[in-house]
Amino acid sequence: MSLTYGLESPRTPLRRFLDRELSAGVRRLRATYRARLPSGPLILPGERVGTEAGTVGTAIDQRLRLAFTAAAAVDDATRIGIGSIHLTARSLGPHRAWEALEAVGVQLEGLMNAAIPELGLHDRARPLMRADQEEERLARMLLAAAWYALNCRNYVAFPLTPLCKAAFADPGGFTLTTLLALPHRHLVDDVLAQLRAAEAGPLGRLRADTDPAACLPGPTFDGSVHVAADADLIAEGLLVDFKSTRRIHQFPLPMILQLLGYTLMDYKDRYRIDQVGVYLTRAGALIGWPIEDYLALLGARRRQLSDLRAAFEKLLSYPGCRADDEPLPDQLPGVEQLLAELAPVIEDGCCRVCAQPLAYPRVGTRPRLYCSAFCGSRAPSLRYHGWLT
Repeated sequence: MSLTYGLESPRTPLRRFLDRELSAGVRRLRATYRARLPSGPLILPGERVGTEAGTVGTAIDQRLRLAFTAAAAVDDATRIGIGSIHLTARSLGPHRAWEALEAVGVQLEGLMNAAIPELGLHDRARPLMRADQEEERLARMLLAAAWYALNCRNYVAFPLTPLCKAAFADPGGFTLTTLLALPHRHLVDDVLAQLRAAEAGPLGRLRADTDPAACLPGPTFDGSVHVAADADLIAEGLLVDFKSTRRIHQFPLPMILQLLGYTLMDYKDRYRIDQVGVYLTRAGALIGWPIEDYLALLGARRRQLSDLRAAFEKLLSYPGCRADDEPLPDQLPGVEQLLAELAPVIEDGCCRVCAQPLAYPRVGTRPRLYCSAFCGSRAPSLRYHGWLT
C-alpha cells in the first residue's frame, strides 16, 4: 500500500487520525487555494494524448526534478520497472517480447545515464530549457521511461502500454530506436509546452533562487519505512508536489492531506520543511503556504508540529495494523485503542474544537466552550463523526 491509498480510504487508521486531528476541515484551506489560482488559459493536451495523460504527467514531473538538482538520471520507479520485467513475465505468462522489453529497457537506462548528466539541467547559469532538438530527445526518453515505471507501480496495466504492444507485435524488431519513436508527437509537444510554462513562471523563479545542493528530488521520509511515500521535490525547505491535472479548481481532500502527511513523516525534521505547496504544471502556478499557516487553516488541534509528528510516528509504527490498510475485524479493537491513546488532550480553559487556550474562558457564570463562532459551528459535525466528546 502507500500514503496515497491510505488517505483515499476513510476507514484506514491514517485517514481516521488526520480527520480527527484537523478540526477545521478543509473548506478554509481550499478557499485560499482557489483564491490564488491564475485566471489564464490552461495548457491542454493534444487529441492523441488521450489515455496517456498520466504518462505525460510522469515525464514532466521527472523533467522538472532534473531542472532543480543533479538527480539520478533514471528515477527509482523506472529502474525497478525495468529490473522486474522477468517477474512480470512469470506472472503474466511467457512470450519472446519480455526479453526484448528487458534488453531495450537496459539500453534506455544506459542512454539516460550517459546523456542526461551531459546536459547539466540543474545549472542555474543556463536556462531551464535546452535547445529544441535536445528537449525533444529528452522528452522521448522520459516518456519511454514513464511506460517502464508503470511496471513498478501496476504490472497488470503494463502490457497495455504502447511499448508493450509494439514489442509483442514484433519482438525481433523492437529496438531502442523503435522505442524512442513510439511517443506520439502530441505527447512530446505536451511535455514541452508544460516545460516552457515552468521556465517562464514561478517555478523558473524558484529554480533561479535556490541552490542545487539544497534541492532534493523524490525525497523519502523517516516514515517511509512504515508507509510507502515519496514527494516530488524539496527546495530549500519548500516541499512541492507537481500536479499535471486539468481540473485545477479541485483541491481534493487526499491531495490536501498528502502534503501534510509528507511533512509529518519527516519525524526528525531532517529536511527542515517550513513550507508546503503544489505546482500546477498545466496552469504554470505555484501555490504554497508556510507550514504553520497550513496547520492553522486545517485547525490542527496539536498546533505544535513536533507533537503531531510524534503522534504520527506512533500511528505509523503500530505493529497491529498498517496505518494505510483498512483494519480486519480482529485488528479493529487494537486500532480503536491506539486512536484513543493518540486523541488530543483538551484541557480546561481551552476550545473544545481546536484545543487552543481561550482568551476569555468564562462568559458571565458559564464556562465558554469555543474560541470562535467558526469552532462553534464545527462542533456538531465533529460530534456526529465521533471526533468530539
